[in-house]
Amino acid sequence: MNRSIRPSRRSLVRLAALMGVAALAPGLSGCVTEELATGSAAPERQSNIDVSPVLLVATTRRPVGNPPKSPFFSSERGRGLSFAEVRLAAPDRSLIGKVSSVVTGDWGVAAVPQIETGPGAAAAFTQAAFGRDVLIYVHGYRESFQSAALSAARLSDGIRFKGASALFTWPSAAATFDYGYDRESALWSRDAFEDLLKTLANSPSGGRINIVAHSMGTLLTLETLRMLRAEAGEAAMARIGAVVLAAPDIDIDLFTSAVERMGPDVKKITVISSTNDRALELSGAIAGGVVRAGAADRERLEALGVRVADASDYGGGLINHDLFLSNPEVQGVVKRAIARGGG
Repeated sequence: MNRSIRPSRRSLVRLAALMGVAALAPGLSGCVTEELATGSAAPERQSNIDVSPVLLVATTRRPVGNPPKSPFFSSERGRGLSFAEVRLAAPDRSLIGKVSSVVTGDWGVAAVPQIETGPGAAAAFTQAAFGRDVLIYVHGYRESFQSAALSAARLSDGIRFKGASALFTWPSAAATFDYGYDRESALWSRDAFEDLLKTLANSPSGGRINIVAHSMGTLLTLETLRMLRAEAGEAAMARIGAVVLAAPDIDIDLFTSAVERMGPDVKKITVISSTNDRALELSGAIAGGVVRAGAADRERLEALGVRVADASDYGGGLINHDLFLSNPEVQGVVKRAIARGGG
């Protein structure tokens, strides 16, 4: 691998622009290819987060203010894990609301009443989710707390999730030239994320833990699951349902090594990939020219035992990086993975 390649200011600007803007893909000509047929069930009308707009947030970011004040969580690294039940402003479903949402956005953070930091944070999260399946979203590069929370809401609402909607947010700088800081912060958050998953797995509630991770967040997720399996064993992993890695920004060799250590739990993993993801192409160039897992050939990924949804033919735009948040067919991949229970 050529390690002499260093990220230039221009390359980082391009990376930030590609990874920080929502994909504007035109209509699709076909279905995402994956192991199972898409089915023809009628779409569900309402998600649980639309009925009760509360997002369970676990974070390694430093809280802002006491009592909490906007932006609630900063880009700095906090002291251990924090938990908050975040109140969201749900979108206006009227015709006027739908038109205005094109400009103003469809979800918003309304309030963060209280933040618990320290040893009791994981237990407080678990108690808030007690008795329900959980969907945890793990965001990628250049994301603020606010933008990550809105993406978590869009994801949960888009797939009509019926359980508890949650976000694990790590200290991204949310800045153009801090790709290195973001990557280190994601890896620094592994222990806290593992503690959260252990606490959830040890809960008698019986709920299943589903994880959807995007871009750089897939590195954090895969590393944490590898640690969880090694330290807590199969009993903890049995509580993990679907693990969806959307556009994973991980060196393909590192990805291969991590997946090989997952043993039979590899069947829980679904990768949403695209060989024409320009953001991952540039990320790979910055990293020294190694292909990112999210841009690898379908056959190479399938050989590892993971399910693959190849979105290479979706749209003709420059980005093609976060279709799981905007495209119904790609969201269908996430929904079906959760319905299978990771099997």
